[in-house]
Amino acid sequence: MKKLTKKGLIACALSVSLLGFANDLKEPVKEKEPKVTSMSFAKVSKGSMLLIKDFNGLVLYKEAIQKTGEYSKGFDLTSLPNGEYYFELDTELEIVVIPFDVESSEVNFRKEEKATIFKPMVRVKDDMVFVSRTSFEAAPMDFKIYYASNSDVVLSEKFEKEPFIERVYDFSSSKKGEYLFVFRSNGRKYVKSVKI
Repeated sequence: MKKLTKKGLIACALSVSLLGFANDLKEPVKEKEPKVTSMSFAKVSKGSMLLIKDFNGLVLYKEAIQKTGEYSKGFDLTSLPNGEYYFELDTELEIVVIPFDVESSEVNFRKEEKATIFKPMVRVKDDMVFVSRTSFEAAPMDFKIYYASNSDVVLSEKFEKEPFIERVYDFSSSKKGEYLFVFRSNGRKYVKSVKI
């Protein structure tokens, strides 16, 4: 009888421990939840581009804005390797640059380095082309006009230390067709197409 009671207790203890082990397996394994960074802009225009670039300028993310108005979206930036990155909102008139760092899955925005780069503007009225650029720093700019069909350079200008540039070009006696206005400044290239 003692042997039967002893065997019963062992069987009961084994059943309880197996039952406890089985219950442990039923609990789901909790995964690390991503940290979402919300990026918001009060005013965007349809057709603007939102980009995430690394320090070397490599585009990691690109999105065409689909509607005009307010824009907001969440991004998990913690999965990026340690390094320097930046958001760019590229609109028709300007580029807003917002730099941030990723270090050990922590994201730190460098708000004091946020910058707005104003693009050169090209406007056509009759056969006159108005070119202007507003900048709060005197960044050098190279500027060329090409006749699009044969890539002939029509005009070339270089501006060294002029923050505000305003020029008017008369195309009334020029060949009709498409012209490309190509601007290079601060390591960036801007191209505007104009039909005369």
